[in-house]
Amino acid sequence: MSERPAADGQDQPDRSAPDEAAAETREAGEGSAAQDGEAPQNPWAARRELYLHAGTRFGGGLTAGDQTGVSGGRVAGDVIMGSKIEHHYSSGPARTSGEIPPAELAELAEVFTAEPELLAAALARLREERVLVLSGPRYTGRRSAALTLLHRLDAAPVRALDPKTPPTALEKELTGDARGYLLCDLATDPNRPLREIDLLGVRGKLRDKDAYLVITIGLYAVLDDVRPVDWRPPVPESVLRAHLGSLVADPERERELLALEPARDFLTRDHYRPWEAAAFAAELAGYARGESSERELRDFGAAAVTRQVRDWFDDEVTPLRDKAFLISLAAFNEAPYALAAELSDELLAALQRTEDPGSRPRIPVFGTSITKRLLLARAHGYEEEEYTEWGPVGQYKAAFQEPLAALVLLREVWTGYPSARPALIQWLRGLAEDGRPLVRTRAAVTAAVLASADLPSAMGLIVQGWARARRYRFCLVAANTLALAHAIGAPNIPGILRAWCDKDQPEQRLRWTAIRAYALVGTEMPGEALEALADAARAGGDEDEAEEIAQSVALLLTAPEPEVRALVLAELVELVNDKPPVRRMALRAFVLACEHTDDLLLLRWHAEALAAGSTADDRHLAAMWRGALGDLSQTGDALGALRGWVREADKDPVAESALAGLLPAIAVTADDRKRLSHLLRTLRTKRGGPPPAVAERLLAAL
Repeated sequence: MSERPAADGQDQPDRSAPDEAAAETREAGEGSAAQDGEAPQNPWAARRELYLHAGTRFGGGLTAGDQTGVSGGRVAGDVIMGSKIEHHYSSGPARTSGEIPPAELAELAEVFTAEPELLAAALARLREERVLVLSGPRYTGRRSAALTLLHRLDAAPVRALDPKTPPTALEKELTGDARGYLLCDLATDPNRPLREIDLLGVRGKLRDKDAYLVITIGLYAVLDDVRPVDWRPPVPESVLRAHLGSLVADPERERELLALEPARDFLTRDHYRPWEAAAFAAELAGYARGESSERELRDFGAAAVTRQVRDWFDDEVTPLRDKAFLISLAAFNEAPYALAAELSDELLAALQRTEDPGSRPRIPVFGTSITKRLLLARAHGYEEEEYTEWGPVGQYKAAFQEPLAALVLLREVWTGYPSARPALIQWLRGLAEDGRPLVRTRAAVTAAVLASADLPSAMGLIVQGWARARRYRFCLVAANTLALAHAIGAPNIPGILRAWCDKDQPEQRLRWTAIRAYALVGTEMPGEALEALADAARAGGDEDEAEEIAQSVALLLTAPEPEVRALVLAELVELVNDKPPVRRMALRAFVLACEHTDDLLLLRWHAEALAAGSTADDRHLAAMWRGALGDLSQTGDALGALRGWVREADKDPVAESALAGLLPAIAVTADDRKRLSHLLRTLRTKRGGPPPAVAERLLAAL
């Protein structure tokens, strides 16, 4: 078969990408082929890496527990995208200056809740110092806390000041008869910090007026000798109950609403912001009035995540570097923090080139702290072991508090901010080439999410390029992407694989990618996958492709689901009677499955089938063994697999018992008995010693 150059697919960067990025892409797809050695990774190791590194909380979990198939996970709940219902809530009136309406203060006083000790300490400082700075991330209730502090001190009326007021001009803004002043999100920068000296004159004027000022600042405010109060939001449950009590005013009805499944789910999570808890209370009250449905209550969490993501990227205050970190964290959710931070800087460089193609990227060596970054991302850090090829090692990891956040963020960036696509594509290509399995796997996971959001663009701009690349490393990432995309609900993946695996497909790399993908996604459609792989075998490719097909079928035969294994096994028994290439494929796949299962899955399967009275599986396994031992092209490898099983049985009584039942089922003819008898009599230990004792016992069983 002809092989298409990688430049046809891998090397078609977006036209808006700079020449430098295009050159890097060409080098990744073509120039390093010799360095890669053109040797595809062992499929068993590749599958193991995928399951280890795909992540368990990515949109509800792509793989879970001890599963060894991609079929284990689906996105939990609805993600609010496209034409679906979206909920819009306000976290409070947004005004730059002017008097705060007394009604707003009275309403806030009725529902406001906070940690008593924190509120009391802040109130004491404000009473004594007259001016107080509240620090914290956005949407943590800083503004409500500031207004509540002023209200508790009877500082009315309250006048809101312009956030763009220079810190040196604060004193001049304290005009009129107001006794309370509020300045939300004071704008500062290294050239215009908020200094303690700026507040000295303010305190004096406030004492003269018997007035108070509260300033709120975000994570990026620049301070000089100012000691702010770090504001912590209250637990969501207290906010929800306070607002619901105000809206419903019926304790019995409140209890009924809080007993609804969506409300119980809401109360089990502690990461919701105050405005989200207040908004959910409004949804519950609307449900009580018959204005909204239970489905809208269930959709609330996804709608809140979508709103949060849009706020992150629409916010002009958040630096580009931290927006790049949010994207990187979405790709590396539940991965080591240092990895997400390191690779986010590479994305930042690509984004900077998009914004200003003529400039050289500038990556600050030091910047936002881990604590601030995780606060911004609404994420948490934790210590956990990470699997590596050198064994497990302890790592400091980071994960979004909301499981859907990573999924929604990637989809929103891909579909809502198309200008970021050239940088994102370049970044993903770099991840796919990385030497670390975790990084390559997360490139596939990220591309799968993008494909689930916009399949045509993701296929044309990312996946097809990888699948056509000369380096098998890229092809494997493409196969993983397609399998994972199917697992999270992307449309049309089976049709794509079938077309790429078709005998008329002229591009060898596309066929290779589809063959590998079937090994992963085939557990969800085993009949279709096996039919496609059998057709590929009938097409009569070269020996390398025939081996790839057999390996993919072998992976299907070792699926964790017994019903999948049984279906594949039954089909293989039928395929043994097919044309010679298909017969060889079926027998080779069976032998490979026997060789590559460290837990002796097929041997245990035979024993379990006997114990359960599953005569079909028992009969089919024995038939495949007789076929493999009697086929000259497979006899040697089949006997090698049996030798391995006998050696394992020497130290595993369960395996010995299973073999004692299997060998007589295999040895139906005199030639079969001679062959197995010779194997047991001549077997040596791995170090060349005499036959183990178990060989003599198994010989007696024959």
